[in-house]
Amino acid sequence: MNTDQSNTSLQQTAINGLAVVGFVALVAGGIWLAIYSTRFVPEVIGRVGAAAVYLGSVIIPAEPSLSAVSTTTTPTASTTISFGETNLATDATGTPPIPPPPKQTSPTAGDRTGSAYQIGGPATTSVLSGLPDFVVNIDAIGYLTAASADSFVASSTVPSGSRPAVKFTIKNIGTNKSGEWRFSASIPTQSSYIYFSPFQQSLSPGERIEYTLGFDQPIAGANKTISIMANFDSAIGESNTNNNSASANLTILGG
Repeated sequence: MNTDQSNTSLQQTAINGLAVVGFVALVAGGIWLAIYSTRFVPEVIGRVGAAAVYLGSVIIPAEPSLSAVSTTTTPTASTTISFGETNLATDATGTPPIPPPPKQTSPTAGDRTGSAYQIGGPATTSVLSGLPDFVVNIDAIGYLTAASADSFVASSTVPSGSRPAVKFTIKNIGTNKSGEWRFSASIPTQSSYIYFSPFQQSLSPGERIEYTLGFDQPIAGANKTISIMANFDSAIGESNTNNNSASANLTILGG
């Protein structure tokens, strides 16, 4: 009887020991899995969910002042018409002779002169002052047929499998250079992505940049909004910030 009790006690002790070892192993595994998930899973999700953005741009300088040129001719000699002497004597038939036709002299052309008149005042180099002022305009919406901003097609409806795109212009209508600046684009992707541009070159008064921006992984539906904002972080002081954004809607077909 004592032997049976001793064996039972040993078995129970072994079972309890295995249970403790299993519990410790389970806890350790859970901790390792949590660490792995924290370090690696978000990175994988970020790679899978982020949309690729295709951006093309061209800078347009400020329009120069126009000049109107007027060309005139000033005569230096008058035009003279002279008549020859008239013989009033009659011929043998008693008919007075017909006077000869008047002789004309060719006019003498004057010296050619030209004048130029500046529109908007004289062209002078002035010192810039005041503040820049960004204004954003949506020029067209459509889609890209390839992974290039040059493949833009204007359309209010994006075919299934195509990349939605927008053409927009950012112009400095202020009175001073902008310095380096950035813009953002809120685009309807499956992860509600916001694109933040790298620093853009400084714009002088009147200069503008025309952009074409396309993206993949769109979310299908009607009235999907694309929004553009210049100087989104207010890093550049402006005379007016109420015109820094613009948006447009388009229909994205899925399936």
